[in-house]
Amino acid sequence: MKKDEKLGITKEKLRNAAAELMNECSDCSEVTSRAIAERAGVRLSMINYCFGSREALLFEAFSRNEKDYRDDPRIKSIICSELSPKEKLRKMHYAAAEFLIKEYKFTKAVTGYVLLHRDLSKEPSSLPFIRAHFGGRKSEEECRVIAYELSSMMQLVIYRLEDFAGFSGLDLRDSKQLHRFIDMRIDMLLGE
Repeated sequence: MKKDEKLGITKEKLRNAAAELMNECSDCSEVTSRAIAERAGVRLSMINYCFGSREALLFEAFSRNEKDYRDDPRIKSIICSELSPKEKLRKMHYAAAEFLIKEYKFTKAVTGYVLLHRDLSKEPSSLPFIRAHFGGRKSEEECRVIAYELSSMMQLVIYRLEDFAGFSGLDLRDSKQLHRFIDMRIDMLLGE
């Protein structure tokens, strides 16, 4: 077997082990590098060799779940609907936030990594809707900042779910309160 094939198999074992452990744990801090390597049957050093860090590995494992979200027929129907760009964005944020809360163990484990290491050269999925909403009234720079702020703030607030509930009085685990929070953010940044 070639070195690249072995490395691919090792990466897959690590991703599977990380996902299994995350699904079994009650707190993401239980999913240590040592536990992942042991479950995968590989040396501990392979996590850093293959992924650079435990957090990057957990993000890759989480990304599999994210693919399910992106392939969700609800998302596709929102995108293809006759709604205004702002309403499409609103409904997509509802679905994304609900997904992040549903997958809270993963969200808690990877948000710090995502916020600090996200590839900013990739266009955010919300950017086309923000551009369309403003129809040239905002510069490309302004649209990009709005897109970044919308997604980053939502991730941070969900990451600090309990603290945010105490601070704001909004329990984002409640769908109505979550939607109200998203409505406030979108209306503030895109105008009412």
